[in-house]
Amino acid sequence: MPDRRTQLLDAALAVVADRGMKGLTHRAVDAAAEVAEGTTSNYYRNRATLVAAVLERLLELDAALLAEQGPAGPPRSVEELANQLASLVLALAGQHAGLTRARLALSLDKPESVTAGHFRLVGGLEQALAALGVPDAGARARDVADYGDGVLLHLLTVRRDDAPDAAAIASAVRRLLTP
Repeated sequence: MPDRRTQLLDAALAVVADRGMKGLTHRAVDAAAEVAEGTTSNYYRNRATLVAAVLERLLELDAALLAEQGPAGPPRSVEELANQLASLVLALAGQHAGLTRARLALSLDKPESVTAGHFRLVGGLEQALAALGVPDAGARARDVADYGDGVLLHLLTVRRDDAPDAAAIASAVRRLLTP
């Protein structure tokens, strides 16, 4: 059983995923966490403190997700990297869709909240691509990150009823990475 703060923050992320940032209230978190009214405000006195804590929790969960989904070592080929990225996109659009929806809502409300994570992702991709000998690794890393963001958005919105196709996503990534 998570501690009370973690329970409240996970409930807050679920509220943001379902209702957006406008729906994030102390009462909504209390209800989602199934705790007595006023519990969230006892831990997080105002909305700004709650939002800051939610952002920190999101970073924790993202780190855990990357560790869980990440490979044992650097990819040995563009094919392997494309497959890894496709798997990550499917996980973010599937079993972790709520977390992804919350991240998107938070990023629209607080764009600076995702900047560091985005640059870490692009930097890691750039290093992997450079190690694989992919020309113009920095620009291609940005292209792949942008593509991944777009696919995630579409899988959660306009294509939410479609069965995601890992092979098609991996193929698109390979096209972005090969001359």
